[in-house]
Amino acid sequence: MKALSIKKLALAALFICSNLVVTAQTAVKPVEPRPAWAPDIKQEMESVIDKLESFNAAPIPTLTPKQARKNPTPTDAVMALMKENNIPMPPSMVDTTGKDIPVAGGKIHLRIYTPKNSTTAMPIIVYYHGGGWVIASPDVYDSSARGLAEQVGAIVVSVNYRKAPEHKFPTAHNDSYAAYEWTMKNAAMINGDPGMIAVAGESAGGNLAASVSMMARDKGFQMPVHQLLVYPIASYDFETASYKKYAKAKPLDKPLMQWFFMQYLRTPADGKSPWISLVNANLKNLPPATIIRAEIDPLESDGRNLEQKLEAAGVKVDGKTIQGVTHEFFGMATVVPQAKEAQAYAVSKLKDAFGLK
Repeated sequence: MKALSIKKLALAALFICSNLVVTAQTAVKPVEPRPAWAPDIKQEMESVIDKLESFNAAPIPTLTPKQARKNPTPTDAVMALMKENNIPMPPSMVDTTGKDIPVAGGKIHLRIYTPKNSTTAMPIIVYYHGGGWVIASPDVYDSSARGLAEQVGAIVVSVNYRKAPEHKFPTAHNDSYAAYEWTMKNAAMINGDPGMIAVAGESAGGNLAASVSMMARDKGFQMPVHQLLVYPIASYDFETASYKKYAKAKPLDKPLMQWFFMQYLRTPADGKSPWISLVNANLKNLPPATIIRAEIDPLESDGRNLEQKLEAAGVKVDGKTIQGVTHEFFGMATVVPQAKEAQAYAVSKLKDAFGLK
C-alpha cells in the first residue's frame, strides 16, 4: 500500500509538472483576430504583434528618423508580455563591459558579453544588430547577443555602428568592418581566441556580417570562421516573392524597408553595391554560413536567394525557414518557442565552427 501511494504521488507530481510546462508554453495568447497577412502565424508570435500594435505608435515611414528611434520596439512588446504573464527573466550568465573604439571620422561603442567564470581564451562572435541601418541599438537586441554568448560559451562583441541618415552608406559597413578588425587584433585583451572569431547579425546586421566577411576577404585580412545571418537584407529588390506575399506584414513591411533604404543610401545607385545586393556579389571563398529566415517576412526571399547564391559559389551553407513567425522573432526566446528553437540551431552551427561540443 505504501509503495502504491508513493507511486501515485510520483504520477501526480509528473502530471502537475507536465501541466506547468504546457501552461508555460501556452500562457501567452493573442487577443486580436488572426491578421489577414499571416493566416498561419503561431499564437505566441501573434501575441507579440498584438502587443506591439496596442502601443498605437505612428508608422515609422511617416516619422523622421529621430522620431522613429523613440517608437516602441518588438523588444518592448516582449517585455510587456513577460510582465503581464509573470514570465521571469532568466538569470544572466554573462558579464558585460563597454569599449569605445576609433573609426574613420569618429568613434563607436562595443558592448562585450563574457560568460561568467571564464578562465581560458574563448571563441568570439562579432554581432551586428538590426534596424535598417537607421534605428535600434545593442539595447534593443540585447537578448540575441546575450543568448548567443550564454549558449555557445563565447564572447560576444555587439557593435553600435553609426546610423543613417546622419551617417549614410557605407558608414555602417565601414564601422562594422573596423569593429571586426579591432576585435581580431585585440582578442587577447578581452580573453578571446583570435583564431576563433565568427560574425553574426540580424536583418541589416545580417547584411553587415556578410559584408564584413567579403571585406576581410578582399583586404586579405583573416576571415571569420563562420557567418550567422538571421533574416539578412540581401538585395535592393522589392519585387521578390516574399516582398509581394508579405508586403503588409508586421513588424516589417515593404514601406518600412523602402524607408530604411531611403535613409541609408546616398542614391539608388548604392543599392547595386555588392555590400547591399549580396545576391549579386562575388561570394566565392567566403566562410561557411548559416542563414535563418522567418516565414512571414518580406526578407524571406532575400535569405533564400542568398543561400542559393552562396551554394553556387561553392560556399558551405545551411539554411532554414522557421514557420509561423515574423521578422524580429529570433531574440524572443522567453515568449516565442520558435525563437528558442532557432537559437538552438544557430548555437549548434557556431559550436561546430568553433570545434566545441
